[in-house]
Amino acid sequence: MEANRGQNGIQQLLAAEQEAQQIVNASKNAKLARLKQAKEEGDKDIAEFRARIEREFQRKVAESSGDSGANVKRLEQETETKIHHLKTEAARISYDVVQMLLKQVTTVKN
Repeated sequence: MEANRGQNGIQQLLAAEQEAQQIVNASKNAKLARLKQAKEEGDKDIAEFRARIEREFQRKVAESSGDSGANVKRLEQETETKIHHLKTEAARISYDVVQMLLKQVTTVKN
């Protein structure tokens, strides 16, 4: 009877060990499933973020390129205004600059 009880105890331990192994395996599988789901959700969020950023970028490119003709015209006008201003200033002070240079060249120092 003692041997039978010992055999029965071993069988119970083996059954408990198998049950524990099944619980551990089920837990691992559940964890892997949660990780896979989290990865899929993360990939989806990343794709949505990239699409949103790309739409914003394309919108800004469209906005800036739509005005490129106006920007070019404005820049050409500003450039012409600045060139005219520089020519006017150069003409205004050129006589004084020439006189100053002549004075420096013709002045003899002892």
